[in-house]
Amino acid sequence: MGRMAKYLMVITTSSEKTDLQRLSRDLLDKRYAACVQIFGNIESSYIFKDKVEFSKEWICFIKTKRAMYKKVEAVIKANHSYEIPEIIAIPIETGFPPYFDWIDSVI
Repeated sequence: MGRMAKYLMVITTSSEKTDLQRLSRDLLDKRYAACVQIFGNIESSYIFKDKVEFSKEWICFIKTKRAMYKKVEAVIKANHSYEIPEIIAIPIETGFPPYFDWIDSVI
């Protein structure tokens, strides 16, 4: 595994911005993530229980280390109102080395 593969961006969504603000604070306080960004008012379309759904949501990008994934997932589940929350992790393959040094310095 290369240096960059040790970092992840975990993504989740919620209809409630407060859910994401709460999990953001929890992740940062526990040092499970170095940075959490919340973007607002996106439109989501998806199939749930055999029905096409359309909703307004907020999306959250969580920058962390691969070694923290299970802890990040647990915090998301504990702070989320959805029956099945979106929790996906995307490996960060490359980027600005000083940014990754900063992540290493905080988590």
